[in-house]
Amino acid sequence: MGRVPKDMRQLMQQAQKMQEEMQRAQQELADKTYEGTAGGGVVKAVVRGSGQLERVEFDASVLDPEDPEFVGDLVVAAVNQAMAAMADDASSAMGGVTGGLDLGGMLG
Repeated sequence: MGRVPKDMRQLMQQAQKMQEEMQRAQQELADKTYEGTAGGGVVKAVVRGSGQLERVEFDASVLDPEDPEFVGDLVVAAVNQAMAAMADDASSAMGGVTGGLDLGGMLG
């Protein structure tokens, strides 16, 4: 009962290697930044790969006291674009680690 079949050991080794590669890929992603823009570039949002919003920059020309919601809409659009870029990069990176294997959200 104490012996593990050879193919099971190999499977466990492969799983451990995949986990290490995924942790490395997640750390690399967390260190990256992603940019999104809106309004023809008058608003720019930068997010980290960890999902944290790092900064929002905008041209003062978009500040209209008659329409304050406009700037809010542009900020939301820029942040969403940056988050989408981050998600695409994460999907590509994790797909490379798992060899395209769909693990159904088991990886975090």
